[in-house]
Amino acid sequence: MDEQFEKEKQRRLSPQEKRRLARFEEVCAELASRGYARTDLTVGIVRANVVTLALSVPLFVICIVAFVLVHRETSIVISLSTPPIMLAVLVALTVVHELIHGLTWSFFAENRFKDIEFGFMKEYLTPYCTCSTPLPLAGYIVGGLMPGIVLGVIPTIVALISGSLLLLLIGLFMIMGAGGDMLITFELLRYRSHAAEKLIYDHPTQAGCVVFER
Repeated sequence: MDEQFEKEKQRRLSPQEKRRLARFEEVCAELASRGYARTDLTVGIVRANVVTLALSVPLFVICIVAFVLVHRETSIVISLSTPPIMLAVLVALTVVHELIHGLTWSFFAENRFKDIEFGFMKEYLTPYCTCSTPLPLAGYIVGGLMPGIVLGVIPTIVALISGSLLLLLIGLFMIMGAGGDMLITFELLRYRSHAAEKLIYDHPTQAGCVVFER
């Protein structure tokens, strides 16, 4: 897994990513000159996907079983048009997922939405959102978890109550799509520090962030 992570770090960057990375290093150097210590909390994309899959399987089973038990009299009908429609919805919601990251982080960013940028890792077919300025810990975590809550957790709960199987599946897939965000949040919460000041800087080309503290 570590070898795969190193390969991910060496992937070819787009001109936009190179620009973001240069800006990132400039800000990191400026924070270091002000006495901030740097700790990298980046995670591999492959690792994030493996962890997501491992957590998603039992979640799917539990929620589907709960749905069937609660809505025993609900007829489940899946037509030939259901998979294409669901795929189109999930693709659209993946874009919305990144927009929610950006909108939430913009409330805490120095220059609001001007500090938010979007990109796409074609090697992993992964869209992403990044903030070009450091954020407070609480703001970073809220922005990181918000898409999974809005597009995943809430629809799943509504589906279990209302009996909509399609909404349940969409909610579960969007929770799965937020697996990397949950992993990054876990790494942040697991990180222990007694520093008086702590800033979280989203990495522009890798999954994860960098902690600056003093």
